[in-house]
Amino acid sequence: MLVLIALGFMMTKIGILSAKTRGDLTNVVLYVSLPCSIFGSFHKGITPEVVGQFGVVLLVSFGIHLLYFVLMKVLYVHFSHEKRLVAQYATITSNAAFVGLPVVSAVFGETGMLYGAIMLIPLRIFMWTAGLSLFTKTETKDKVKTLATHPCILAVVLGIAYIFAPFDLPVFLSNTITAVSGSTTPLSMFVVGSMLTLVEPKNIIDKDCFYYVFIRLIAIPAVVLGALALLKIEPLVTSVAVMLSGMPAAITTAMLSEKYGKDANFATRIILVSLAISMITLPVLSTVLTRIL
Repeated sequence: MLVLIALGFMMTKIGILSAKTRGDLTNVVLYVSLPCSIFGSFHKGITPEVVGQFGVVLLVSFGIHLLYFVLMKVLYVHFSHEKRLVAQYATITSNAAFVGLPVVSAVFGETGMLYGAIMLIPLRIFMWTAGLSLFTKTETKDKVKTLATHPCILAVVLGIAYIFAPFDLPVFLSNTITAVSGSTTPLSMFVVGSMLTLVEPKNIIDKDCFYYVFIRLIAIPAVVLGALALLKIEPLVTSVAVMLSGMPAAITTAMLSEKYGKDANFATRIILVSLAISMITLPVLSTVLTRIL
């Protein structure tokens, strides 16, 4: 995956991968290949034990996001108002879908991907409710519509329904989903590498930015790991939850900051810096998890 990221970085530097192409690839991943990967994970390696863990996975994820909600209230009181809103949103949400699921799939396989997809449900709920409310007041029906029509959530719903369906997909359709799913990791990592070209060292020296990155990439995964270990949650569920809790800031942080007139510059910095540093922390985290759990 690091090699794929480096390739995306190099392609952008030499002009093969432009900003427009990066945006198009992002849409392809979020609206096509990632939903196919999520759906595909629901009919690979499904056992009664795995299905039985769905409720545990969902409860664990809701618990973690409630922890985020509490932490965001107390960790950034020393920030300016504009920065505080941005950091709070970037704490209650993360890049767990775009970066997290490909990483989880690569490290923990199809069952890990399956658990990760279930954990996206609370993420999306908090993102478009408590998270969005930091920037603006939105009608409940609009929040519900956004959640209900998100491709990743639809993929989870369809995947669960397919587990209990009395039929199999036609071979050509199953093969197509598998083929499209296979493009998720390389395309995602190409985009990540391309985004890293936007990081300029002279613009990232910001103690507030590095404080946020420490919280997001190191402190939160450590707290989540300790809590789930004390609760004796099943090792794979714990591993996936901890890995997803250590993901960089969500790209929507900058989009919403720009749209609603908040500190978009700070939002962009924490996205890019947390993304760059996660290229170090995520391999370390995956190594720790595979050795101790």
